Amino acid sequence: MGAALAAALVLAPQAAAYGVAGEAAAAPAAAPAAAPAAAPGTAPGTAPGVEPWHDLTGGIRALGLTERGRGDAVLARQSTRPFQLLGVTWTDPRARVTGPIEVRTRDLVTGAWSGWTELERHPAGLDGERPGGPGSTEPLWVGPSDGVEARVAGAHGKEPLPAGLKVNLVDPRIPDAQRDGGRGRGGGKGGSGKSGIGKSSKSGSGKRGKGGARRDGDPGGRPAADDSPTTPPGDPGPRSTAARPRVVTRAQWGADESEVTEPAIYLPGGRIKAAFVHHTDSRPYDCAQSATIIQGILDYHVRVEGWRDIGYNFLVDKCGTIYEGRKGGVDQPVHGAHTYGWNAQTTGVAVIGDYTGEGAPRAALASVARIIAYKLGQYGVDPRGRTTLTAGASQTAGGRGYVEGDTYSFDTISGHRDGFATACPGDGLYGQLATIRAYAAADEGTGSGGGAGGGAGAAGAVGPLSSGGRYEAFLPRF
Repeated sequence: MGAALAAALVLAPQAAAYGVAGEAAAAPAAAPAAAPAAAPGTAPGTAPGVEPWHDLTGGIRALGLTERGRGDAVLARQSTRPFQLLGVTWTDPRARVTGPIEVRTRDLVTGAWSGWTELERHPAGLDGERPGGPGSTEPLWVGPSDGVEARVAGAHGKEPLPAGLKVNLVDPRIPDAQRDGGRGRGGGKGGSGKSGIGKSSKSGSGKRGKGGARRDGDPGGRPAADDSPTTPPGDPGPRSTAARPRVVTRAQWGADESEVTEPAIYLPGGRIKAAFVHHTDSRPYDCAQSATIIQGILDYHVRVEGWRDIGYNFLVDKCGTIYEGRKGGVDQPVHGAHTYGWNAQTTGVAVIGDYTGEGAPRAALASVARIIAYKLGQYGVDPRGRTTLTAGASQTAGGRGYVEGDTYSFDTISGHRDGFATACPGDGLYGQLATIRAYAAADEGTGSGGGAGGGAGAAGAVGPLSSGGRYEAFLPRF
């Protein structure tokens, strides 16, 4: 909360100092509104060589890139209204972008420009077939910023760039009713990753899989009325062989539920067979910002990419706080959008931060293990075992070829890159999966934490995580 208040105090004076341009209001995909105020040094209604700004819906704005005629496109460095998260989109979700997509931003407080960060692409259909949804990159949390620059390269001029390239700037807004929900431990400035700070991130997919795997089918269990049920298989959900950890609910972290108008959906088979571990692309952050980061991801997934809800089932910050992601019930087999081709049989847990280099803190690893042990334990799945999954799409990932409809063996706790061509969850965190498996196995048998109020306590309760695991010393104390 302290970081949020500090950011609020500097917004107005910083915006005035940098001469941020006014931005005209318009609905998504609508024609530009007339005559917004000019950016510094430009003609009224324009920024240098690009389209006018468009307000989408409060807190989200898009700025078009300009093609330079050499197989690339740019957004010139410029001042903006304050924002904290961004991503790049284009009109046709099936269009290929084979070269790197890179951005850099200006810190709102210090005025310093970051280095270039390369963004990974999201595959079309990650949250099922969503009519009108754009092609897109993953979102990148950059913290309070008021300037942006972008560049997109084609394949050395051999392939045209897709139409409608835009940088989408998100200024997440947390409702006044947001409660602390067990956050508030600070976490210092020792951010978990170094992506984009004075260098180009290595997590971009332009060097891995050429912008994502080739796709011949739909992602497994695409969210459709005739495929994924909108009622849970049982209420409450099944009891677990592992204790149920404390989870900060959507209401507690301040999810804007007015954005999520579609019902929750559940796994077609009603069972979770494995868990995929992710990281979010993020520059260093303070744990007091975690709720704002998650709201920003929700804003981007729903209001920019057109998904039904945030894609991850759960998120964990570097201090070890577990947050409820996609709605539908902490105790339920909720159908998420996190690992292309495997969503119909799994759950997804994302650690907030970029772990391309260093690994995640022990507190985060312990909490990831806790929530995965609980979810796998509801269905009798060994966190140190193997499982068989049916491919929902044909693709190549991690040196393996997957054919839609065929079955493949996975660790029950796997990394995102095991199922999709990506650098996620980063080399640092990927190398810690064995530790997560060991921690999760240690948590087995610590309690029957299932249902609406079973086990270690109701989801969303504020306080220390449940005791009983053999790695209790690594857990955060609130």
